[in-house]
Amino acid sequence: MDAGHVIRVAREKSGLSKRELARRAGTSPAAIVKYESGAMSPTVDTLNRILRVAGWEIEVQVAPVSDQLVERGEMMHDLLGIVDLVDIHPANPTLEFPRFEDVVH
Repeated sequence: MDAGHVIRVAREKSGLSKRELARRAGTSPAAIVKYESGAMSPTVDTLNRILRVAGWEIEVQVAPVSDQLVERGEMMHDLLGIVDLVDIHPANPTLEFPRFEDVVH
C-alpha cells in the first residue's frame, strides 16, 4: 500500500476534506492532491504529521521472513528456470483456418 492511498483512506475515514486536512497539517491542498494521486511522495515525517492530524498514526511492525515463504521463492526460481528451457515457439507460426465451404455441408 502506498503513502498516497494511506493518506486518502485516513482522510476519508476521518471525514476531512483535502483542504481541511492540508490546513491542519500545515501544508497546501495541492500537496495533498499530489500525495493522494501518487504524483509526489511525502517524507516519513510529513506522512506521520498528515496522518496524526487526521487522527491516525503510523505503526511499523518488523517480522522475520517465514521459512515457507523462502521455500516458495526457491520453488518459483526453479520453476522459472524450467520455463526458460521450454521452446515456446511453434514449428509453424502461421494460423490456418478451414475454408468456409469445407465446414458447411
